[in-house]
Amino acid sequence: MTLNIAVLPGDGVGPEVIAEAIKALKAIGLIYGHTFNFNYGLVGAAAIAKHNTALPEETISLCKDADAVLFGAIGDIAYDIDPDAAIRPEQGLLGIRKALQLHTNIRPVIAYPDLLNKSSLKVRQIKDTNILIYRELTGGIYFGEKTLSEDGNTASDTCTYHRHEIERIAHEAFKAAQSRKGKLTLVDKANVLESSRLWRRVVLQLAKQYPDVSLNFMFIDNAAVELIKNPKQFDVILTENMFGDILSEEASVIVGSIGLLASGSHGEKHVMFEPIHGAYTAAKDKGIANPIASILSAALLLDHFNLADEAALIRDAVDKSLNLHITTPDLNTKYNNISTSKVGDFIEDFINNPEETNLNFTNIHLGQSTII
Repeated sequence: MTLNIAVLPGDGVGPEVIAEAIKALKAIGLIYGHTFNFNYGLVGAAAIAKHNTALPEETISLCKDADAVLFGAIGDIAYDIDPDAAIRPEQGLLGIRKALQLHTNIRPVIAYPDLLNKSSLKVRQIKDTNILIYRELTGGIYFGEKTLSEDGNTASDTCTYHRHEIERIAHEAFKAAQSRKGKLTLVDKANVLESSRLWRRVVLQLAKQYPDVSLNFMFIDNAAVELIKNPKQFDVILTENMFGDILSEEASVIVGSIGLLASGSHGEKHVMFEPIHGAYTAAKDKGIANPIASILSAALLLDHFNLADEAALIRDAVDKSLNLHITTPDLNTKYNNISTSKVGDFIEDFINNPEETNLNFTNIHLGQSTII
């Protein structure tokens, strides 16, 4: 198979983690005889510095012409501390989602057996957790009308949803639940918000088409509590844009590090895959950023093109790296010199030699081949 992949490394640690995802994809290409063409574009603070816009037209065109987009991270501390900045890096991410109409964001949350003791939560709470979060991505308060009064003392952000926006992601979430445990939880704030009440009405109507799926409802404040108290109760979570953003970030506590959470964003014509973590600019160029979420995002990309064996091999490599503590400092207290690139090197080597499990830890520390 030949795939043209648009690569948007973005800001902060984005370029570092994307480099390791591409390393894994190149290894997969060699093993399975695929051709992956990588074409790079600017977005976020990197694009502002060069083009005075967070999302240049050439980047949009690059993504529209590609089979898939691989995205790194976006953001810069200089903009975080400046609320009056007219152009912000985050506009690039929101803009590419809108330009490609990436309306459905899917975020797996899996408690890895080898990392149960890395979570802040008790092992018995999180063991066997396996959740899919379906987050609506192009509507709601992030894209609603924004106003600021002339005196600068009153502001508003409008949360707007249309029936078709809810229907298209709800159908996908119901289908996902059918292929899993058959349970779908809609998270909203229907006791207060009119937009949430629309979500409930629409989802209740669609539920009649999926009699094999058990549908239940949970307010966002209660869901935030239950996700920590008893995450195993969830199978597929369906929710709107902002709630999904918050819940999936919260879910990183379950798995032990936000550096493990991958995501895929889907539209009618385009797809984009990215780690859910931000730019983490404090770690830029220090070699401590966890690349696994980016590498797992590459596995989701392979899934999308029905390359199941190839995606499984990447996940096996990730599982082995976690099992052997070949991870970055956010997860690793056993070894203090395993960098972002060394994790990527190990995963690349495993892909090339999956049957070789006799590890030479001296080579790991030297940054050489990790499998012998």
